[in-house]
Amino acid sequence: MTDLNTWNREHFAKSLPAGRPLDAATLSGLKLAPIYEAGSAPDSDLGRPGGFPFTRGPYPSMYRGRVWTMRQYSGFSTAEETNARFRFLLEKGQTGLSVAFDLPTQMGHDPDAPLAAGEVGKVGVSIATLGDLETLFDGIPLDKVSVSMTINSTAPVLLAFLIAAAKRKGIDPSGLRGTLQNDLLKEYIARGTFRFPPSPSLRLVTDVIEHCNAQIPRFNPISISGYHMREAGCTAPQELAFTLANGLEYVRCAVERGLDVDAFAGQLSFFFNAHNDFFEEVAKFRAARRMWARLLKERFGAKKDAAMRLRFHTQTAGSTLTSQQPDVNVVRVTLQALAAVLGGTQSLHTNSRDEALGLPTEDAALLALRTQQVIAEESGVTSTIDPLGGAPFVEALTDSVEAAALELLAEIDKRGGAAAAVEQGFQASEIHRAAYDHQKAVEDGSRRIVGVNCHTVNDEVTPPILRVDDALATQRAAALADWRAARDAAACTSALDTLATQAADESVNLMPQLVEAVEAGATVGEICSTLQTVFGRYEPVSIF
Repeated sequence: MTDLNTWNREHFAKSLPAGRPLDAATLSGLKLAPIYEAGSAPDSDLGRPGGFPFTRGPYPSMYRGRVWTMRQYSGFSTAEETNARFRFLLEKGQTGLSVAFDLPTQMGHDPDAPLAAGEVGKVGVSIATLGDLETLFDGIPLDKVSVSMTINSTAPVLLAFLIAAAKRKGIDPSGLRGTLQNDLLKEYIARGTFRFPPSPSLRLVTDVIEHCNAQIPRFNPISISGYHMREAGCTAPQELAFTLANGLEYVRCAVERGLDVDAFAGQLSFFFNAHNDFFEEVAKFRAARRMWARLLKERFGAKKDAAMRLRFHTQTAGSTLTSQQPDVNVVRVTLQALAAVLGGTQSLHTNSRDEALGLPTEDAALLALRTQQVIAEESGVTSTIDPLGGAPFVEALTDSVEAAALELLAEIDKRGGAAAAVEQGFQASEIHRAAYDHQKAVEDGSRRIVGVNCHTVNDEVTPPILRVDDALATQRAAALADWRAARDAAACTSALDTLATQAADESVNLMPQLVEAVEAGATVGEICSTLQTVFGRYEPVSIF
């Protein structure tokens, strides 16, 4: 293998964007190499950044070439208010958008539906029509700003909205950049915003992967998410095993559809949690890349680096935030964000200090963004690639996390794969057990939480809390009635009828017809109700 000095000067230098310097230094002027190794030759499990098995990072230059995308997760109330928050954060230096949708939108209910009562605009923005989405991105160049949408059961519908909105702006959808979460398996495991049974849901996931691969090559059709399972209480190895198992299931579905793994796997992305145990989280991220590269190569015969390269977004752990002494959450978030960066994340959301109390205020959201900017601009951690790589403790911990995750993955394989294990309740029961153990440890004091069971104070100061007006539901219902009155009702009905016919034919990719239905004025709720007549509604089976 090429010696390190030659690699630094040749391979690394070629990977740097134009204008980026090869050399860097500390604040004191001490010169820094792009990468360091413990010995004379890299270990086979380490390699070098940008090369198999990607333990040290998915790209040769990492943050020396381009810092991670700062993608703050935002959404509340109306499209107008969320658009204002987007513009505010972009003006303050945010480099990508991440949309939070309210529960009715996530589950395919319009804001005037009975099941939407009490939830309209509460935990995200309310989107029911193409007009809503156009308002959400008003003044934001969709061909220049990367857009992430945290949406799962209704992900194909929201992608259809995005495609239709781009077309109405005169933007070729092939130029869209961003990520769709679109990860249904973890909804059955840990989160619960499902609408349809697993089989048709997997079909829809695969439809999106196939459509993006053919039509929107710069868009990630899925963000395979461990985050929500970690929020539900799983451990780091469980998060890793369950996430990668879900990823393998999606790859299997796409390959069975006839897609070439080397052609589509490079568009897959992942979404992990950055939790409190600093070094365990760094090890988890490094192990994730190594495991995924080997799994894609061994199980599906992937040959191209792009197909085996695991890229991921990270969000700091919302479940670790406390309502007690909320300013202390800034410290937690900073450490978690630093773990994500040292683990090699491609995109990052830092939680706001007040999220245990309510939606983030503008001031809290800005401080969360500034946290990332200080890490990127002032800490020096971007000067050297994988600065913890080669450390005996980090490498041993990476091996330990991987070994524990592989053991769980083997159990899932024995059960027939991720989808079959979901039906058996395996992942959910494992997560519940881990969450119970954690809660017991907090209650008996063996796991210390500052402000909760140690270092408490008597007089708490509650910061300002952002609340959504309950009158919003009435306003949204009125706007929806106006939308329905203004559209061509016959064209909308015809598009929905065609969608139902095509949904009954499993050989048809539904994305083109979803776009047609959206362009005809169909709402999120109408589209999902139409699909439900064909697919049915999922009723979970208790695992207890």
